[in-house]
Amino acid sequence: MNKQEIKEKLEQEKAAIEKQLGTFANKDPNLKGDWDSRFPKFDGNIEEAADEVEEYGSRLPVEFSLETRLRDVNIALEKLAKGKYGKCEKCGKEIEKERLEIHPAARFCMEHQE
Repeated sequence: MNKQEIKEKLEQEKAAIEKQLGTFANKDPNLKGDWDSRFPKFDGNIEEAADEVEEYGSRLPVEFSLETRLRDVNIALEKLAKGKYGKCEKCGKEIEKERLEIHPAARFCMEHQE
């Protein structure tokens, strides 16, 4: 993949993640890159309230996972702009081409991926 193709793939992934986050969370205006799951509004029905609180609790790990992916995509876009894309953050070696094709926001080579 050339630089433009990588950028397009990363931007598509970023848009998809933001769209998914937008279905249940709002951007935090005070903290760049952070999203906050929308807390349910209660209408007085205790059973519905319990279900909504449970659903809210199940969204938090999804929100965290998506925010992490979004952060990695943004980092990859910054590295691409600075000419530092595709280098392992731990050892500095080139990240495997196959890995970057599957996961273009990868920050580590296969050896150092945790």
